[in-house]
Amino acid sequence: MKTTLDLIVFGATGFTGQLVAEYLNATHGVGGELAWAMAGRSLDKLVQVRDRIGADPALPLLVADASHPASLTALVRQARVVITTVGPYQLHGTALVEACAKAGTDYVDLCGEPLWMAQMIPRLEGPARKSGARIVFSCGFDSIPFDLGVLFLQHEALQRFGKPLQRVRGRVRVMKGSFSGGTLASLLATLEQTRREPALERVLADPFALTPGFRGPAQPDEAGARYDEAAQAWTAPFVMATINTKNVHRTNALREHPYGRDFVYDERLLAGRGPAGQRRARRLALNTKLQNAALGFAPARALLSRYVLPKPGEGPGPHERETGRYELVFSGETDDGRTLRAVVEGDRDPGYGSTSRMLCEAALCLLQDVDRGMAAGGVWTPGAAMGMALVRRLQERAGLRFAIDDAA
Repeated sequence: MKTTLDLIVFGATGFTGQLVAEYLNATHGVGGELAWAMAGRSLDKLVQVRDRIGADPALPLLVADASHPASLTALVRQARVVITTVGPYQLHGTALVEACAKAGTDYVDLCGEPLWMAQMIPRLEGPARKSGARIVFSCGFDSIPFDLGVLFLQHEALQRFGKPLQRVRGRVRVMKGSFSGGTLASLLATLEQTRREPALERVLADPFALTPGFRGPAQPDEAGARYDEAAQAWTAPFVMATINTKNVHRTNALREHPYGRDFVYDERLLAGRGPAGQRRARRLALNTKLQNAALGFAPARALLSRYVLPKPGEGPGPHERETGRYELVFSGETDDGRTLRAVVEGDRDPGYGSTSRMLCEAALCLLQDVDRGMAAGGVWTPGAAMGMALVRRLQERAGLRFAIDDAA
């Protein structure tokens, strides 16, 4: 089948998929320079989404099902890049990404599932290199602001110092908004997988689980309340550090270690200063421990899935998405003691408003800004495949801000 489209949004009838389609329609419309389409299981629901977002009736609608590999093979051959919001990916994503790897179609997703990614990397690398497909996982809040925050800080360090920062700390200073239901569903699916296969807990705990063939130095322990001397504040565990730190180390490895082979990185929540900050950090750390224990209990996971997670098609309204925001701080030092700090800010809620824009712009960056001389076929992270080109695009179009804090 001949490639006729630049981009397909697979899963356009889901809540995040609709936000992606709405953003593309608002920024590119139909019939312009970007030829794009929506895809999903139900033509009737695709028509409803097209009407809901005010798209031209000429917008192509394509029917394909994650459980029918033949339909996915036919789908991906029609486009240069596929965006997929259909997760958890370990349950619904393998056939689509395999089809893209074989067909030479670029692929971006929202995956925050390190166990699935660890399985997919060796499985997809050969076919993707052969076909020229660029497979890019984790193009939402997990893990673009963190992956690119470290990349931006290291880029500036190399410009200013002529050497990288050997130690970097990622700290969440502000986060107003929610994680997406997809992120939480993926977490539950991952926990269920480790329950069935306890040996996988070692993979989940390994910061270098996504860098096959390379192991760096020991990394900081993420558990408990900790005082951060660099921030002069107390910190608590951050739930997304498990996936983000792995992607940061994978970016370093894929780019042939510009941060150094002895690079050390961790992520935590800033809880505040003084005794009040210490109490809050301890409370947050205890809550995390209790939540993890509860999630390890199968009935608790079932109740969470049934009564707490957003149902398909549900999520925060426009006001909540547009008034949310986040602020991340990245600080580090070189091996000779020179320091640098950067701030990354997003102007919408992390789980939906900002994520949908980052996902779109990552796909468009691959399509328009990064040729195969810069990133050939293979399995990539956003930072390794697109680097500073994606930083610039996100600042110009997606409401993110990357800046060096010269007052630090």
